[in-house]
Amino acid sequence: MTRPSKPVLSRRGLIGGTAAAGVGAVLASGAPAAADSGRRRDPVDQAAVEAVAARLDRDLIALRRDLHRHPQVAGAEAFAAATVAERLTAAGLTVTTGVGGNGVVAVLRGARPGRTVAYRADMDAVPGDGIMPPVDGRPAAHACGHDIHTAVGVGVAQVLAQLRHRLSGTVAFLFQPGEERLEGAAAMIKAGVLEQTGAEEVHALHCGPFPVGQLSVTPGSGLPGQDWATVTLTGPDAAAAAGRLAAEINGLATVALPQTEADLARLVADVQTPDGPLTRFVVARSRVQTDAEGKVQVAATYRCWPEERTAELREEVRRLARSYPGAAVAFPRDPFPAMVCPADDANALARHLRRALGARGVTVNHGAFPFNGEDYALFLRRIPGTYTFLGVRSPGAGVMSAFPHYDTFVPDERAIGVGVRAMAGWLATRARG
Repeated sequence: MTRPSKPVLSRRGLIGGTAAAGVGAVLASGAPAAADSGRRRDPVDQAAVEAVAARLDRDLIALRRDLHRHPQVAGAEAFAAATVAERLTAAGLTVTTGVGGNGVVAVLRGARPGRTVAYRADMDAVPGDGIMPPVDGRPAAHACGHDIHTAVGVGVAQVLAQLRHRLSGTVAFLFQPGEERLEGAAAMIKAGVLEQTGAEEVHALHCGPFPVGQLSVTPGSGLPGQDWATVTLTGPDAAAAAGRLAAEINGLATVALPQTEADLARLVADVQTPDGPLTRFVVARSRVQTDAEGKVQVAATYRCWPEERTAELREEVRRLARSYPGAAVAFPRDPFPAMVCPADDANALARHLRRALGARGVTVNHGAFPFNGEDYALFLRRIPGTYTFLGVRSPGAGVMSAFPHYDTFVPDERAIGVGVRAMAGWLATRARG
Protein backbone atom coordinates (compact mmCIF):
# COMPACT_ATOMS: atom_id res chain seq x y z
CA MET A 1 0.00 0.00 0.00
CA THR A 2 1.43 3.36 -0.92
CA ARG A 3 1.78 5.87 1.80
CA PRO A 4 -0.79 8.44 2.96
CA SER A 5 -0.51 11.88 1.44
CA LYS A 6 1.22 13.47 4.44
CA PRO A 7 2.28 12.71 8.00
CA VAL A 8 -0.47 13.50 10.47
CA LEU A 9 0.35 12.00 13.86
CA SER A 10 2.94 12.81 16.46
CA ARG A 11 5.54 10.19 17.39
CA ARG A 12 4.55 7.64 19.99
CA GLY A 13 6.34 4.73 21.56
CA LEU A 14 5.97 1.40 19.88
CA ILE A 15 3.33 -0.89 21.29
CA GLY A 16 5.32 -4.02 22.03
CA GLY A 17 4.19 -7.62 21.99
CA THR A 18 0.77 -9.13 21.40
CA ALA A 19 -2.12 -9.92 23.68
CA ALA A 20 -2.23 -13.45 24.99
CA ALA A 21 -5.89 -14.30 24.47
CA GLY A 22 -9.37 -13.13 23.57
CA VAL A 23 -9.28 -12.91 19.80
CA GLY A 24 -12.39 -15.01 19.23
CA ALA A 25 -13.46 -18.01 17.27
CA VAL A 26 -11.41 -17.38 14.14
CA LEU A 27 -8.08 -17.82 15.90
CA ALA A 28 -9.39 -20.72 17.91
CA SER A 29 -10.11 -22.51 14.65
CA GLY A 30 -6.38 -23.05 14.16
CA ALA A 31 -6.44 -26.29 16.15
CA PRO A 32 -5.61 -29.37 14.06
CA ALA A 33 -8.66 -30.92 12.46
CA ALA A 34 -9.26 -34.57 11.68
CA ALA A 35 -6.41 -36.30 9.85
CA ASP A 36 -6.49 -36.18 6.08
CA SER A 37 -6.12 -39.95 5.76
CA GLY A 38 -9.24 -41.67 4.51
CA ARG A 39 -10.35 -38.55 2.64
CA ARG A 40 -7.66 -38.41 -0.02
CA ARG A 41 -10.20 -38.52 -2.81
CA ASP A 42 -12.28 -35.65 -1.46
CA PRO A 43 -11.76 -32.06 -2.66
CA VAL A 44 -9.75 -29.72 -0.46
CA ASP A 45 -11.99 -28.51 2.36
CA GLN A 46 -11.46 -26.19 5.29
CA ALA A 47 -10.81 -29.02 7.72
CA ALA A 48 -7.90 -30.22 5.59
CA VAL A 49 -6.57 -26.67 5.32
CA GLU A 50 -6.77 -26.24 9.09
CA ALA A 51 -4.91 -29.47 9.76
CA VAL A 52 -1.97 -28.54 7.53
CA ALA A 53 -1.89 -24.86 8.48
CA ALA A 54 -1.66 -25.64 12.18
CA ARG A 55 1.68 -27.36 11.57
CA LEU A 56 3.07 -24.29 9.81
CA ASP A 57 2.09 -21.47 12.17
CA ARG A 58 5.35 -21.17 14.11
CA ASP A 59 7.55 -21.48 11.04
CA LEU A 60 5.62 -18.77 9.19
CA ILE A 61 5.98 -16.38 12.13
CA ALA A 62 9.71 -17.10 12.08
CA LEU A 63 9.73 -16.39 8.34
CA ARG A 64 7.99 -13.07 8.87
CA ARG A 65 10.54 -12.09 11.51
CA ASP A 66 13.40 -12.97 9.17
CA LEU A 67 11.88 -10.84 6.41
CA HIS A 68 11.27 -8.05 8.90
CA ARG A 69 14.97 -8.01 9.79
CA HIS A 70 15.92 -7.61 6.13
CA PRO A 71 13.76 -4.79 4.71
CA GLN A 72 14.56 -3.80 1.14
CA VAL A 73 12.85 -1.01 -0.79
CA ALA A 74 11.24 -1.20 -4.22
CA GLY A 75 13.68 -2.49 -6.79
CA ALA A 76 16.00 -4.06 -4.20
CA GLU A 77 13.91 -6.96 -2.84
CA ALA A 78 16.63 -9.56 -3.38
CA PHE A 79 16.45 -11.12 0.09
CA ALA A 80 12.67 -11.58 0.09
CA ALA A 81 12.68 -12.87 -3.49
CA ALA A 82 15.42 -15.43 -2.82
CA THR A 83 13.74 -16.57 0.39
CA VAL A 84 10.39 -17.04 -1.32
CA ALA A 85 11.92 -18.86 -4.29
CA GLU A 86 13.85 -21.24 -2.04
CA ARG A 87 10.86 -22.14 0.10
CA LEU A 88 8.44 -22.68 -2.75
CA THR A 89 10.91 -24.67 -4.80
CA ALA A 90 11.32 -26.92 -1.77
CA ALA A 91 7.52 -27.21 -1.59
CA GLY A 92 7.46 -28.56 -5.13
CA LEU A 93 6.12 -25.55 -7.03
CA THR A 94 7.47 -24.49 -10.42
CA VAL A 95 9.31 -21.25 -9.65
CA THR A 96 10.42 -18.43 -11.95
CA THR A 97 12.47 -15.51 -10.62
CA GLY A 98 13.32 -12.09 -12.01
CA VAL A 99 9.80 -11.40 -13.27
CA GLY A 100 9.29 -7.66 -13.67
CA GLY A 101 12.39 -6.99 -11.59
CA ASN A 102 12.62 -9.03 -8.42
CA GLY A 103 9.24 -10.66 -8.87
CA VAL A 104 8.78 -14.37 -8.20
CA VAL A 105 6.11 -16.50 -9.85
CA ALA A 106 5.40 -19.95 -8.38
CA VAL A 107 2.89 -22.28 -10.00
CA LEU A 108 1.14 -25.15 -8.22
CA ARG A 109 -0.78 -27.60 -10.37
CA GLY A 110 -3.32 -29.74 -8.60
CA ALA A 111 -3.89 -33.41 -9.29
CA ARG A 112 -7.34 -32.74 -10.72
CA PRO A 113 -8.60 -30.52 -13.54
CA GLY A 114 -10.01 -27.12 -12.73
CA ARG A 115 -9.53 -23.40 -13.22
CA THR A 116 -6.39 -21.26 -12.88
CA VAL A 117 -6.44 -18.62 -10.16
CA ALA A 118 -3.68 -16.30 -8.96
CA TYR A 119 -2.65 -14.97 -5.57
CA ARG A 120 -0.56 -11.79 -5.25
CA ALA A 121 1.67 -10.76 -2.34
CA ASP A 122 3.90 -7.66 -2.35
CA MET A 123 7.42 -7.88 -0.92
CA ASP A 124 9.03 -4.41 -0.77
CA ALA A 125 9.64 -2.39 2.39
CA VAL A 126 8.70 1.23 3.03
CA PRO A 127 11.51 3.74 2.40
CA GLY A 128 12.48 5.89 5.35
CA ASP A 129 10.62 8.95 4.06
CA GLY A 130 7.43 6.91 3.73
CA ILE A 131 7.13 6.19 7.45
CA MET A 132 5.19 8.68 9.55
CA PRO A 133 6.10 10.95 11.10
CA PRO A 134 9.12 11.50 8.83
CA VAL A 135 12.55 11.59 10.43
CA ASP A 136 15.72 12.53 8.54
CA GLY A 137 17.94 9.53 7.94
CA ARG A 138 15.31 6.97 8.93
CA PRO A 139 16.11 3.56 7.38
CA ALA A 140 13.70 1.48 5.36
CA ALA A 141 11.36 -0.78 7.32
CA HIS A 142 8.47 -3.18 6.84
CA ALA A 143 6.03 -0.56 8.10
CA CYS A 144 3.27 -1.53 5.67
CA GLY A 145 3.06 -5.23 6.49
CA HIS A 146 4.49 -6.60 3.26
CA ASP A 147 6.54 -9.02 5.34
CA ILE A 148 3.25 -10.41 6.64
CA HIS A 149 1.82 -10.48 3.12
CA THR A 150 4.82 -12.49 1.93
CA ALA A 151 4.61 -14.91 4.86
CA VAL A 152 0.89 -15.46 4.21
CA GLY A 153 1.53 -16.09 0.51
CA VAL A 154 4.27 -18.62 1.27
CA GLY A 155 2.03 -20.31 3.84
CA VAL A 156 -0.91 -20.59 1.44
CA ALA A 157 1.38 -22.14 -1.18
CA GLN A 158 2.82 -24.61 1.33
CA VAL A 159 -0.62 -25.65 2.57
CA LEU A 160 -2.00 -26.24 -0.90
CA ALA A 161 1.19 -28.01 -1.98
CA GLN A 162 0.70 -30.54 0.81
CA LEU A 163 -2.88 -31.00 -0.38
CA ARG A 164 -1.97 -31.19 -4.08
CA HIS A 165 -3.44 -34.71 -4.34
CA ARG A 166 -6.85 -33.25 -3.48
CA LEU A 167 -6.45 -29.90 -5.25
CA SER A 168 -8.34 -29.14 -8.44
CA GLY A 169 -6.94 -26.67 -10.96
CA THR A 170 -3.85 -24.49 -10.78
CA VAL A 171 -2.82 -21.72 -8.40
CA ALA A 172 -0.21 -19.18 -9.53
CA PHE A 173 1.50 -17.20 -6.76
CA LEU A 174 2.70 -13.73 -7.78
CA PHE A 175 5.22 -12.29 -5.33
CA GLN A 176 5.41 -8.71 -6.49
CA PRO A 177 8.18 -6.12 -6.13
CA GLY A 178 7.85 -2.37 -6.28
CA GLU A 179 4.39 -1.74 -4.84
CA GLU A 180 5.45 1.27 -2.80
CA ARG A 181 6.50 3.06 -5.99
CA LEU A 182 3.40 1.89 -7.88
CA GLU A 183 5.68 0.16 -10.39
CA GLY A 184 5.77 -3.56 -9.64
CA ALA A 185 2.33 -4.60 -10.84
CA ALA A 186 2.82 -2.86 -14.17
CA ALA A 187 6.25 -4.49 -14.58
CA MET A 188 4.93 -8.00 -13.90
CA ILE A 189 1.97 -7.49 -16.22
CA LYS A 190 4.28 -6.16 -18.94
CA ALA A 191 6.44 -9.27 -18.47
CA GLY A 192 3.36 -11.33 -19.41
CA VAL A 193 2.64 -12.93 -16.06
CA LEU A 194 -1.12 -13.10 -16.59
CA GLU A 195 -0.89 -14.60 -20.07
CA GLN A 196 1.85 -17.05 -19.15
CA THR A 197 0.06 -18.36 -16.08
CA GLY A 198 -3.37 -18.27 -17.70
CA ALA A 199 -4.86 -16.76 -14.53
CA GLU A 200 -8.61 -16.23 -14.77
CA GLU A 201 -8.84 -14.24 -11.54
CA VAL A 202 -6.52 -12.83 -8.86
CA HIS A 203 -6.77 -12.42 -5.08
CA ALA A 204 -4.81 -10.57 -2.40
CA LEU A 205 -4.74 -9.60 1.27
CA HIS A 206 -3.42 -6.42 2.88
CA CYS A 207 -2.84 -5.68 6.55
CA GLY A 208 -5.60 -3.50 7.96
CA PRO A 209 -6.54 -1.80 11.24
CA PHE A 210 -9.15 -4.40 12.16
CA PRO A 211 -9.05 -6.86 15.08
CA VAL A 212 -6.81 -9.86 14.57
CA GLY A 213 -9.01 -12.75 13.53
CA GLN A 214 -11.20 -10.53 11.35
CA LEU A 215 -11.11 -9.89 7.60
CA SER A 216 -12.80 -6.99 5.85
CA VAL A 217 -14.05 -7.59 2.32
CA THR A 218 -14.41 -4.81 -0.23
CA PRO A 219 -17.43 -5.29 -2.52
CA GLY A 220 -17.45 -2.41 -4.99
CA SER A 221 -14.97 -0.44 -2.90
CA GLY A 222 -11.18 -0.50 -2.76
CA LEU A 223 -8.64 2.31 -2.66
CA PRO A 224 -8.48 5.61 -4.55
CA GLY A 225 -6.14 6.40 -7.39
CA GLN A 226 -4.05 9.53 -7.57
CA ASP A 227 -3.62 12.50 -9.89
CA TRP A 228 -1.09 15.31 -10.12
CA ALA A 229 -1.27 18.91 -11.29
CA THR A 230 1.27 21.72 -11.63
CA VAL A 231 0.30 25.39 -11.93
CA THR A 232 3.03 27.85 -12.93
CA LEU A 233 2.50 31.50 -11.95
CA THR A 234 4.26 34.62 -13.14
CA GLY A 235 4.57 38.24 -12.12
CA PRO A 236 6.08 40.10 -9.17
CA ASP A 237 3.57 38.66 -6.69
CA ALA A 238 3.83 35.09 -8.00
CA ALA A 239 4.95 33.66 -4.65
CA ALA A 240 2.06 35.22 -2.73
CA ALA A 241 -0.41 34.19 -5.43
CA ALA A 242 0.92 30.63 -5.33
CA GLY A 243 0.34 30.49 -1.60
CA ARG A 244 -3.27 31.55 -2.05
CA LEU A 245 -3.84 29.08 -4.88
CA ALA A 246 -2.32 26.23 -2.87
CA ALA A 247 -4.74 26.98 -0.05
CA GLU A 248 -7.66 27.02 -2.47
CA ILE A 249 -6.70 23.66 -3.95
CA ASN A 250 -6.33 22.21 -0.48
CA GLY A 251 -9.82 23.53 0.21
CA LEU A 252 -11.23 21.07 -2.31
CA ALA A 253 -10.70 18.30 0.25
CA THR A 254 -13.80 16.87 1.88
CA VAL A 255 -11.98 14.57 4.31
CA ALA A 256 -9.85 15.97 7.11
CA LEU A 257 -6.48 14.41 7.79
CA PRO A 258 -6.65 12.43 11.05
CA GLN A 259 -4.68 13.97 13.88
CA THR A 260 -5.32 11.66 16.82
CA GLU A 261 -5.96 8.04 17.75
CA ALA A 262 -9.65 8.93 17.97
CA ASP A 263 -9.57 10.36 14.44
CA LEU A 264 -8.09 7.12 13.11
CA ALA A 265 -10.68 5.07 14.98
CA ARG A 266 -13.39 7.19 13.38
CA LEU A 267 -11.81 6.60 9.97
CA VAL A 268 -12.03 2.83 10.48
CA ALA A 269 -15.66 3.14 11.57
CA ASP A 270 -16.53 5.39 8.63
CA VAL A 271 -15.09 3.02 6.04
CA GLN A 272 -17.47 0.33 7.32
CA THR A 273 -20.54 2.62 7.25
CA PRO A 274 -22.97 2.19 4.33
CA ASP A 275 -23.50 5.54 2.58
CA GLY A 276 -20.99 7.03 5.01
CA PRO A 277 -18.50 9.88 4.49
CA LEU A 278 -15.93 7.62 2.83
CA THR A 279 -18.21 6.47 0.04
CA ARG A 280 -17.58 9.82 -1.69
CA PHE A 281 -14.63 12.09 -0.89
CA VAL A 282 -11.75 14.25 -2.09
CA VAL A 283 -8.28 14.42 -0.56
CA ALA A 284 -6.06 17.25 -1.82
CA ARG A 285 -2.60 18.46 -0.90
CA SER A 286 -0.51 21.11 -2.61
CA ARG A 287 2.71 22.98 -1.96
CA VAL A 288 4.56 25.96 -3.41
CA GLN A 289 7.84 25.18 -5.14
CA THR A 290 10.34 26.71 -7.57
CA ASP A 291 11.22 24.84 -10.76
CA ALA A 292 14.66 24.51 -12.36
CA GLU A 293 14.18 27.82 -14.19
CA GLY A 294 13.23 29.68 -11.04
CA LYS A 295 9.52 29.86 -11.86
CA VAL A 296 7.03 29.68 -9.01
CA GLN A 297 4.72 26.68 -9.09
CA VAL A 298 1.95 25.04 -7.12
CA ALA A 299 2.40 21.27 -7.16
CA ALA A 300 -0.82 19.45 -6.25
CA THR A 301 -1.70 15.82 -5.63
CA TYR A 302 -5.20 14.61 -5.02
CA ARG A 303 -7.24 11.46 -4.58
CA CYS A 304 -10.97 10.99 -4.87
CA TRP A 305 -13.72 8.42 -4.64
CA PRO A 306 -15.40 7.34 -6.78
CA GLU A 307 -12.79 7.40 -9.52
CA GLU A 308 -15.07 9.21 -11.98
CA ARG A 309 -14.53 12.40 -9.99
CA THR A 310 -10.94 12.67 -11.24
CA ALA A 311 -12.07 14.55 -14.37
CA GLU A 312 -14.13 16.90 -12.20
CA LEU A 313 -11.11 17.65 -10.03
CA ARG A 314 -8.97 18.50 -13.04
CA GLU A 315 -11.61 20.99 -14.10
CA GLU A 316 -11.73 22.42 -10.56
CA VAL A 317 -7.97 22.99 -10.61
CA ARG A 318 -8.28 24.73 -13.98
CA ARG A 319 -11.13 26.87 -12.66
CA LEU A 320 -9.16 27.98 -9.62
CA ALA A 321 -6.09 28.75 -11.73
CA ARG A 322 -8.08 30.97 -14.08
CA SER A 323 -8.38 33.50 -11.26
CA TYR A 324 -4.64 34.16 -11.56
CA PRO A 325 -3.68 35.95 -14.80
CA GLY A 326 -1.06 34.12 -16.80
CA ALA A 327 -1.29 30.90 -14.75
CA ALA A 328 -0.41 27.79 -16.78
CA VAL A 329 -1.90 24.47 -15.72
CA ALA A 330 -0.25 21.15 -16.58
CA PHE A 331 -1.04 17.58 -15.68
CA PRO A 332 2.39 15.92 -15.87
CA ARG A 333 1.18 12.32 -16.00
CA ASP A 334 -1.93 10.27 -16.48
CA PRO A 335 -3.93 9.63 -13.30
CA PHE A 336 -3.01 6.40 -11.53
CA PRO A 337 -6.20 4.34 -11.47
CA ALA A 338 -8.27 3.55 -8.43
CA MET A 339 -8.46 -0.02 -7.21
CA VAL A 340 -12.10 -1.01 -7.60
CA CYS A 341 -13.00 -4.49 -6.37
CA PRO A 342 -15.79 -6.39 -8.13
CA ALA A 343 -18.78 -6.66 -5.82
CA ASP A 344 -19.83 -10.16 -6.83
CA ASP A 345 -16.42 -11.68 -6.11
CA ALA A 346 -16.06 -9.91 -2.76
CA ASN A 347 -19.54 -10.97 -1.69
CA ALA A 348 -18.77 -14.56 -2.67
CA LEU A 349 -15.61 -14.40 -0.58
CA ALA A 350 -17.57 -13.03 2.37
CA ARG A 351 -19.99 -15.96 2.19
CA HIS A 352 -17.08 -18.41 2.00
CA LEU A 353 -15.30 -16.85 4.98
CA ARG A 354 -18.43 -16.84 7.11
CA ARG A 355 -18.90 -20.54 6.46
CA ALA A 356 -15.23 -21.37 6.97
CA LEU A 357 -14.21 -19.06 9.79
CA GLY A 358 -17.43 -17.86 11.40
CA ALA A 359 -19.61 -14.78 11.02
CA ARG A 360 -17.64 -12.76 13.58
CA GLY A 361 -14.55 -13.07 11.42
CA VAL A 362 -15.95 -11.02 8.52
CA THR A 363 -16.80 -7.34 8.14
CA VAL A 364 -17.37 -5.16 5.07
CA ASN A 365 -15.74 -1.99 3.77
CA HIS A 366 -18.42 0.15 2.14
CA GLY A 367 -16.07 3.05 1.47
CA ALA A 368 -12.38 3.49 0.71
CA PHE A 369 -9.52 4.51 2.96
CA PRO A 370 -8.82 7.97 1.53
CA PHE A 371 -5.08 8.43 2.01
CA ASN A 372 -3.59 5.36 0.34
CA GLY A 373 -3.34 3.86 -3.13
CA GLU A 374 -2.48 0.40 -4.42
CA ASP A 375 -0.94 -0.76 -7.71
CA TYR A 376 -2.88 -4.04 -7.42
CA ALA A 377 -5.47 -1.89 -9.20
CA LEU A 378 -3.71 -2.80 -12.46
CA PHE A 379 -4.29 -6.52 -11.92
CA LEU A 380 -7.98 -5.96 -11.23
CA ARG A 381 -8.25 -3.94 -14.44
CA ARG A 382 -7.17 -7.01 -16.37
CA ILE A 383 -8.99 -9.85 -14.58
CA PRO A 384 -11.57 -10.04 -11.76
CA GLY A 385 -10.67 -10.86 -8.19
CA THR A 386 -10.70 -9.73 -4.57
CA TYR A 387 -8.66 -7.51 -2.26
CA THR A 388 -9.34 -8.05 1.42
CA PHE A 389 -8.02 -6.40 4.55
CA LEU A 390 -6.48 -8.78 7.08
CA GLY A 391 -6.99 -7.57 10.64
CA VAL A 392 -3.69 -7.18 12.51
CA ARG A 393 -4.81 -5.23 15.59
CA SER A 394 -4.02 -6.99 18.86
CA PRO A 395 -6.73 -7.14 21.54
CA GLY A 396 -6.56 -4.01 23.67
CA ALA A 397 -4.16 -2.20 21.34
CA GLY A 398 -4.92 1.15 19.76
CA VAL A 399 -5.71 1.67 16.10
CA MET A 400 -2.31 3.29 15.59
CA SER A 401 -0.62 -0.03 16.27
CA ALA A 402 -2.35 -1.57 13.26
CA PHE A 403 -2.31 1.30 10.77
CA PRO A 404 0.31 0.75 8.04
CA HIS A 405 3.02 3.35 7.42
CA TYR A 406 3.07 4.68 10.97
CA ASP A 407 6.09 4.18 13.19
CA THR A 408 3.70 2.68 15.74
CA PHE A 409 2.77 -0.18 13.39
CA VAL A 410 3.15 -3.43 15.35
CA PRO A 411 0.91 -6.04 13.72
CA ASP A 412 -0.26 -9.09 15.62
CA GLU A 413 1.64 -12.00 14.03
CA ARG A 414 -1.22 -14.40 14.67
CA ALA A 415 -2.87 -12.73 11.69
CA ILE A 416 -0.52 -14.74 9.46
CA GLY A 417 -2.27 -17.98 10.37
CA VAL A 418 -5.68 -16.39 9.87
CA GLY A 419 -4.68 -15.20 6.41
CA VAL A 420 -3.26 -18.58 5.44
CA ARG A 421 -6.39 -20.45 6.50
CA ALA A 422 -8.71 -17.94 4.82
CA MET A 423 -6.89 -17.74 1.50
CA ALA A 424 -5.90 -21.42 1.17
CA GLY A 425 -9.52 -22.49 1.52
CA TRP A 426 -10.73 -19.72 -0.79
CA LEU A 427 -8.21 -20.41 -3.55
CA ALA A 428 -8.90 -24.12 -3.44
CA THR A 429 -12.61 -23.37 -3.83
CA ARG A 430 -12.07 -20.95 -6.71
CA ALA A 431 -9.69 -23.25 -8.56
CA ARG A 432 -12.22 -26.06 -8.30
CA GLY A 433 -14.75 -23.86 -10.10
